[in-house]
Parts: sequence; structure tokens; C-alpha cells
Amino acid sequence: MKVAKRRDAIFDAVQSGAADVAALCTKFDISEATVRRDLQALQQDGRLLRVYGGAVAAPIRHEPEESLELRKSHDSEGKARIAHRALGFIEPGDTLFIDGGTTTDALAQQLPKDDSIRVITNNLLALQTLSARGIAVTLIGGELRAGSMSVYGSLADMALERLTFDKVFSSADGIDAEFGVCEGSIEQAWFKDKLFRRTREVYMLATTEKLGRKSQMNWSPIHRPWTLITDAAPESHPLLAFRNHPFVSVVTAA
Repeated sequence: MKVAKRRDAIFDAVQSGAADVAALCTKFDISEATVRRDLQALQQDGRLLRVYGGAVAAPIRHEPEESLELRKSHDSEGKARIAHRALGFIEPGDTLFIDGGTTTDALAQQLPKDDSIRVITNNLLALQTLSARGIAVTLIGGELRAGSMSVYGSLADMALERLTFDKVFSSADGIDAEFGVCEGSIEQAWFKDKLFRRTREVYMLATTEKLGRKSQMNWSPIHRPWTLITDAAPESHPLLAFRNHPFVSVVTAA
């Protein structure tokens, strides 16, 4: 078994309760020294915590949601590259949903002036840019979330029940290959869950730091094929889990 796969298997075993070194040696037929090296590497990755005789799962730290101004200024070049790569998946005549967020706003800023494209959005940041480009825009209603200048809630959910899209372009606080998309509120996670069910194609736009990030407690799984567009280097470690996932197609803009 390759080292990366063995360490993933050890991580899963610890999560399931096989947390002591002796049990891991027996389970994987490897030496104690190898187990300890693997546990040390997993701890350095932030996936486990070493304890006497073995390891335990690392606690998930739920960080405060970043302010809008901070997100807008952070890694703007990476977001622009991701947006440019995403343009290649948009065709004349498409009906798009552009979700809330600064990375999706970067996509709105690069959309071509094409009157055959229709955009439906909950992203107030993108409105002025889209209207200036002569693109037909439908803004859905809902409760304003000032931290992202987007709308969510029951009215937004009701609007989705009456709409379908060719393609959804979305972003998130974190994207994990196993758990899906994490957000700062349950309303955002629930909205994405509904959104992913109303479209033919799902595209998640994520800078490198968002990959594998579990900074919030609210999750929306993606139980369907989807495309990850990221500025992560093609062979980088954060992309391994996504490349091995049966539902995910990875596109890099590095």
C-alpha cells in the first residue's frame, strides 16, 4: 500500500476507534516505527492528535466568519485566475446561477457582454457589474446577510423551487472532498443544498486555502457529479482527496 493511502486508512481507523499503536500495527501489518511515523505525519497535517500510546481525532475548530472587506482583499489574483478558468465552461444561451461570495463576484466581473446569457443571483456584490455589461439579471429575494452581501432564508428557498439553471457557480468558506461544502450559517448551507438540486451542472470555485478547510459547522453535501475549479497546483497535496473522489472533476487555474 502506498504511503498516502496507508495514512488515509490509518486516519479512518483512528476515527473509527482503533487509536492505539499496537492495534494499528496488527490491522495494517506494519511495524511500530512505521505507525509512529505515520501518526506524526498525520498530526503535522492537522488531522490527528498524538496521545500516549496512539492518537485521537483532531477537534474541528470553528473559526469566526471573516468580514466581507477582508475576504474581498484576500487573494484577489487567485480569485481572478479561477474566474478566468471558469469562463471556459460558459456557453451562449446559458442560464447561470451566480451564488454569493467574492470569488463568484470575480466571475461576474469577467463575464462577456452577451445578451444571450441570463444570470440569476443572490449576490448583491455582482449586481452593478452584471447590469453594466448588459446581461439579463434576475435577483432573488430573501434576508440580507451583510457579511457576504447575499440573500438567504425562506424567501430565497421558495424562489429556488420555481427556478432551474444550466450551471451553478458557487463558493464556500471551505470545501472538503468527504463532507462537501461548509458555511457560516445553516441558512447558507441549506440554500446550497437546494441550489445543487436545481441545476444541470455544479461548479465550485475555491482558492487553495479553502480546500479541506472545516472552519465552520454547517455543511451541505454534494451527492452528485461536480467540478472543482481552483488555483491550487495540479499535483499539490490538498487536491489528492478531490482527484480520488468519484464525483469530482478537478480543473486547475494555477
